[in-house]
Amino acid sequence: MTLRDILLAKGSAVHTIHPQASLDDVAQTLVRCNCGSLVVTQSDASAPMLGIITERDVLRECAARRAPLAEIRVCDAMTRDVTLGSPCDSVEDIMGLMTNLRIRHLPVIDGGRLVGIISIGDIVKAHHDSLTMENHYLMSYIQGEEDSVLAGASRGRPR
Repeated sequence: MTLRDILLAKGSAVHTIHPQASLDDVAQTLVRCNCGSLVVTQSDASAPMLGIITERDVLRECAARRAPLAEIRVCDAMTRDVTLGSPCDSVEDIMGLMTNLRIRHLPVIDGGRLVGIISIGDIVKAHHDSLTMENHYLMSYIQGEEDSVLAGASRGRPR
């Protein structure tokens, strides 16, 4: 399974925010959109990505107690060196990458264009769904084998 598969299932909507917006704007947008990160651009998701601002970035600023959230600009708190994914990346590889880097949100870029964002929750769900399907097929296979053995035994064949 790849990131493309996840984006096809969940959609490619990306919520953005302007670099001059305040962290109060970030908090309000995160709550309104029920998401954990915003891509920072000058206009919208089709504009070049300048960075990412996450719940963790906002919490770091709160802990630093530098100023009220309404006075702190996104450009002063955002992550600029963003780890990126590709639609062709496997779920297993990205799970390891996100775990090792301790990141929870990964913008997905295709041909220099932002095509979606993947969360660690999306990765866990995809992995879980894959394991559930594999388990179902294995159980069906095993059940089919047991049925054939039992059918053979009922016809007087040894097991």
